[in-house]
Amino acid sequence: MEMVSKKLLILYATQTGNALDAAERIAREADRRACLVLIRSTDEYDASSLPEEDTVIFVVSTTGQGDTPDSMKVFWRFLLQRNLDSHWLEGIYYAVFGLGDSGYQKYNFVAKKLDKRLSDLGATAVVERGLGDDQHPSGYEAALDPWMSSLWSRLCEIKPNFFPKGPDFVVPNVELVGQPKFQVTCHNIENMDSQLSTATDFKYLEMQIGRARSMSAGKVSHEKSKPDAFLKMIKNCPLTRASHKKDVRHFEFKFVSQVMQYEIGDVLEVLPSQNPAAVDSFIQRCNLDPESFITVHPREMETHHLDNNVNPLEVMSFFATAEHEKERLQYFASPEGRDDLYQYNQKERRTVLEVLEDFPSVQMPFEWLVQLVPPLKNRAFSISSSPLAHPNQVHLTVDVVSWTTPFKRKRLGLCSTWLASLDPEQKIYIPVWFHKGLLPPPPPSLPLILIGPGTGCAPFRGFVEERAVQSLSGPIAPIILFFGCRNEENDFLYQDFWLFHSQNDGVLSEAKGGGFYAAFSRDQPQKVYAQHKMQEQSQRIWNFLCKGAAIYVAGSSTKMPSDVMLAFEEIISKESEASRESAARWLRSLEKAGKYHVEAWS
Repeated sequence: MEMVSKKLLILYATQTGNALDAAERIAREADRRACLVLIRSTDEYDASSLPEEDTVIFVVSTTGQGDTPDSMKVFWRFLLQRNLDSHWLEGIYYAVFGLGDSGYQKYNFVAKKLDKRLSDLGATAVVERGLGDDQHPSGYEAALDPWMSSLWSRLCEIKPNFFPKGPDFVVPNVELVGQPKFQVTCHNIENMDSQLSTATDFKYLEMQIGRARSMSAGKVSHEKSKPDAFLKMIKNCPLTRASHKKDVRHFEFKFVSQVMQYEIGDVLEVLPSQNPAAVDSFIQRCNLDPESFITVHPREMETHHLDNNVNPLEVMSFFATAEHEKERLQYFASPEGRDDLYQYNQKERRTVLEVLEDFPSVQMPFEWLVQLVPPLKNRAFSISSSPLAHPNQVHLTVDVVSWTTPFKRKRLGLCSTWLASLDPEQKIYIPVWFHKGLLPPPPPSLPLILIGPGTGCAPFRGFVEERAVQSLSGPIAPIILFFGCRNEENDFLYQDFWLFHSQNDGVLSEAKGGGFYAAFSRDQPQKVYAQHKMQEQSQRIWNFLCKGAAIYVAGSSTKMPSDVMLAFEEIISKESEASRESAARWLRSLEKAGKYHVEAWS
């Protein structure tokens, strides 16, 4: 009797889509080796079924300060149950590949703790865990390629049924490309007018956005494909001087559809609009009719190949008519071309349109464009308002992003530039999603130490607003806030707001037991940062900590969080006359008790 091969299960946990990209790449390489593959997000998989599997590959990202992605939280809680013993996963083989950023303190923390937990539950590692690093010149793929090579070799030894033709067998590209998974139908626009709804029909807009996002299965969870609400901008004002090299804006929005309840510390995700000029250029490059009305449907697939996991560059090479373009695309798609692809694409942040323009002989059918062009990602921002102070409104503090690439190309952040261009007089409805951030709302009775340099002050504007409203109806605990920027004259964000609340019995005033301390790093020969101001207030900070204060840190993820942690270590060591090691342990216990929170972004 012939043995039926089990499928190789790949489970991924992603926050921004990178872990899904890596999981799809592993699935594609396995599929090309004639291995049957099943790929699932951890929030679509029942963790209690793990003992029934044969071999499981985990691809997980680490978010924030060592946090699991939202899609993995339920799965991870299940694995931590005490009733699961050390034999629960006995006989199960696994491998873990993590995606992280070594600029963070808890680098690839999720992959490391998942690896340990699976081992503790009795599972056997196929290969040592792989750790991809965003800081590497070639990105996470620098670690993924050699890790996959080891994975296939070792799997072939212990599970030969997965690879009936051996680990070196690879399905030729021409077979793999096959058919696209979508079918596009063009309609006569005159016959469709009656079926089109008005732009102010929010249920219709929700449905359209949900349909478009659901075409990229796995990139967003099903329940989050439709927006939570629609907002309209009512204020757009600069917070920095026009002459300053940075452009930071204060945006205010009002709900125009249903009002969503949110809390201070929450995060707002915005789905931006594309640049109309870029859309026109894309339509022209792809020879599309801008007046056509189309519908997109999944195609019934008969082949066993993972058509949604094909490499975009391989597909492009299949449709390239110029031989030199075909060779270059095939080189970029190969492991040997990975470093050059990273320099060409990721380092330069090339758009889909720019890549298509670089390979003019490539003329892909529109069905393949629909499949291969990645969905527009939501951009996440810390909410900078309190719903108690501003009912029916949401405020954001946004740095309008611009940078120069290694080849001197000027780049602009899509979402921040789009938001900055909006006129509050325009009737533009913005699809948004709300979700919990890493800064839980504190009770009014909890003393707070807030550190928010630059746009890191955004969530704390909401914290201060909330305490100010709460003070009108009862007693509140004090707040001290440390802010930092380059120059007092150029980028002192919300200067009037902080000064108002730090005077006349405001919630940041010394009369109320609070304090506001600003560091202007470039206003004197010696650079002064927020952590230096913390050192100056060493005694006050220690007094706050002795009274049970919670620490909240927000801002850039580069060096700031670790520098602030070191400053706290020095302060605790100095004021308690304890060793630095004891101070570090004290801070770790504060973290475990839920009184040390960090929200950092790159």
